[in-house]
Amino acid sequence: MIFKAVVFTVVSLLGLVFQAAQLPPQNSRESVGLSVSSPRVRLRDGRFLAYRERGVSKNDSIYRIIVSHGFGSSKDMNVLATQELIDELGIYFLLFDRPGYGESDPNPNLTVKSEALDIEELADHLQIGSKFYVIGVSMGSYPIWGCLKYIPNRLAGAALIVPTVNYWWPSLPHSLISKDYRRQLVQWAVWLSHYAPGLLYWWITHKWIPSNAVLERNPIFFNDRDIDILKSIPGFPMFTQNKLRERGVFDTLRHDFMVAFGEWGFDPMHLNNPFPENGSSVHIWQGYEDRVVPFQLQRYVSRKLPWIQYHEVPDGGHLIVHYRGLFATILRALLLGEEFCSDPKPNLSNIVV
Repeated sequence: MIFKAVVFTVVSLLGLVFQAAQLPPQNSRESVGLSVSSPRVRLRDGRFLAYRERGVSKNDSIYRIIVSHGFGSSKDMNVLATQELIDELGIYFLLFDRPGYGESDPNPNLTVKSEALDIEELADHLQIGSKFYVIGVSMGSYPIWGCLKYIPNRLAGAALIVPTVNYWWPSLPHSLISKDYRRQLVQWAVWLSHYAPGLLYWWITHKWIPSNAVLERNPIFFNDRDIDILKSIPGFPMFTQNKLRERGVFDTLRHDFMVAFGEWGFDPMHLNNPFPENGSSVHIWQGYEDRVVPFQLQRYVSRKLPWIQYHEVPDGGHLIVHYRGLFATILRALLLGEEFCSDPKPNLSNIVV
């Protein structure tokens, strides 16, 4: 009797483990695909990448900038640059849906390098020139790190806005990250994404999970300025339970997260300055009150890479890209080399090397 009970328990546990590792089948309506309304380019591997152009015409532009959107966003993100500034500086923006997002095809072989090469191929398809600027927002910054590694010769300059820091970069000291609760959350999420995606899918789509509106008001993630911003912007529509139940949306977010916090194949803190002759520059913009990406990590990165210009917004959270006037400041610093007058010099004395 005891033997039968043990066998039953083991089989039940194996069944639960198997179920946790399985994802529900894709809805037949999803597999048909959505209608495409945006222009797209076909990449060498057959995938399509959707894009959106904004600003002055490409032929009349002085500066050409490719923008890499963040986690759960798309090429339709709001670029807070006034038409007056765009005309004054002659800026052409090229925004695109990263693989799996919006109207772009997913990439089953997604890596940091593949994202960088997608950007290069998109630029070549649209003939924006041998050199261009790149801007990455939040998790959309890891493709920019990839550009600095794999296609530095194509860059005229780069800006990383509240960029994701991968806790598994070899050069990050244990003393700096060991007590960071975000690291533990990321570690669990990565493990579930790899080994129990079915359980992760069940967990984030269950009804007892807080609604998107509740998350957007949560002070764990956002400071007061961020919460005020979220009252006037669409927020994060991909994170609603209805959207997350779509296998395509869930898979895109899961793969993006796994790459951002996975093995990159290189350590960014070993990168060389792509502009040794000071012909242009690389910038990191960080909010001091950012509760998603801690400022201590960005300060450490900027100390290890002194060729990166580090800017810290004293009362800034994770959504500084939406703060009134700040994106214009980011553009002027990147394109014209103007100083950020409210930028305090970071106190690095408390950073452990």
